[in-house]
Amino acid sequence: MATIRNRRITAAGTVLIRTTKKGQRQILLIHRPGYDDWSLPKGKIHADEYLAGCAVRETLEETGITPRLGLPLDRIGYPVGAGYKTVTYWRAEVAARQRRLPDAEVDLMKWLSVEKALQVVSYPDEAQLIEQAAALPNTVPVLVVRHAKAMLRKFWTGRDQARPIDSRGRRQSELLVPLLQAYGVQRAVSSSSARCMQTLKPFAKSAKLDIEGWTTLSEEQSRDTPHAVSTLMQRLIAETVSSQTPMAICGHRPVLPLMLEALGVPPRPLQPGAALVAHLDETGHTVAVEFHKPRV
Repeated sequence: MATIRNRRITAAGTVLIRTTKKGQRQILLIHRPGYDDWSLPKGKIHADEYLAGCAVRETLEETGITPRLGLPLDRIGYPVGAGYKTVTYWRAEVAARQRRLPDAEVDLMKWLSVEKALQVVSYPDEAQLIEQAAALPNTVPVLVVRHAKAMLRKFWTGRDQARPIDSRGRRQSELLVPLLQAYGVQRAVSSSSARCMQTLKPFAKSAKLDIEGWTTLSEEQSRDTPHAVSTLMQRLIAETVSSQTPMAICGHRPVLPLMLEALGVPPRPLQPGAALVAHLDETGHTVAVEFHKPRV
């Protein structure tokens, strides 16, 4: 029987960058004894996993470093024995680290200057990623999340603000946890409506954060005072930039256009449980946008 060689393999990785006390920027490379190469940390995606979560997990497994994702980088692709592999990368910083012993997968890792890393890395397409990451600024992310799948209005007899997420919504909210962790979210903001608060609850519990509930962001109040949504968003964005604290904010479909407008992002539909990541520079301007569809 003929071997199937057109299988698509999806993977993700990071270009980890740090600045020394002397102001030198360095890139982390790993050595894989099985290939005898120097490369960027990366690996294959798991079922129901976001690519961003995959990038963080694989980086941690291969280096012992938990990264905080920054700006998205180019995607590269190349043929492998089983088909064709596509790898999505992010510029990333070190959020935490733990000891990792050498093994058969990765036996060495080195922080190298950008110039040295370009000389040592084994693959030209990864060298291009290093150059790209080095040329980009540090940013802080704001994640705009549409609440997870909620119980249908026709089946709910109580106040709409109390309408909860359903079983699919609960699964979506659980899968959001590693996505929000990937961007280092340290502040959770939400409409005060139950379905929005419940969407962020699993993440907030894992991160030991309180969810800041705002009636201003509810469907009911935003209809009457849309200017209040814009004012609140501008305040939250300013606080995010000044403190450099990544934030996730959960809202409703009718309110999302106002929330995105405050970030300078054109309105676009978001599915229940979807997330949009706006990367803000030091002036508060959005310099890149990512979109993550729900995994279930």
